[in-house]
Amino acid sequence: MQDIVFKLVPMLQGDELKREREFYRARGEVCPKDLPQANEEELQQDDKAVNDTDYHRLDEQVNICLECKCPTLAPLKRRFIRCSAQATITHLKKFLALKVLEGPQKYREIDIMCNDEMLGKDHTLKFVQVTRWRFRSPPLMLSYRPRIDILHD
Repeated sequence: MQDIVFKLVPMLQGDELKREREFYRARGEVCPKDLPQANEEELQQDDKAVNDTDYHRLDEQVNICLECKCPTLAPLKRRFIRCSAQATITHLKKFLALKVLEGPQKYREIDIMCNDEMLGKDHTLKFVQVTRWRFRSPPLMLSYRPRIDILHD
């Protein structure tokens, strides 16, 4: 909007800058527009540092309760977790494999279900919440068990 006004009234921008400098000079301060600007590299490094520590904290969050449906698997110490709505069932499987089995590489040995329906590995938690947990109050109740192989003859 200011750009349009400056185009319509050509001398206004210069006069505005003069008045701003006089304002700061009268108070014994340096005009911020006269200070050297940070170079582009420093700004990019600052942005990179912020992005490296994001970890999806600003994403929509989903509250989950993970219950064990099999006595052979150990239950989690903390059943309730909060994570990004963009997380997938595979992320949860790896988390469970890390906590319940010997390591995250065994994530394929766990099935995760909602309402006794097995969930696909690429489903996001937002998708599960909208399609399987619709009109129910949080937390999203998920259960886990060892993988069951179905053999076809």
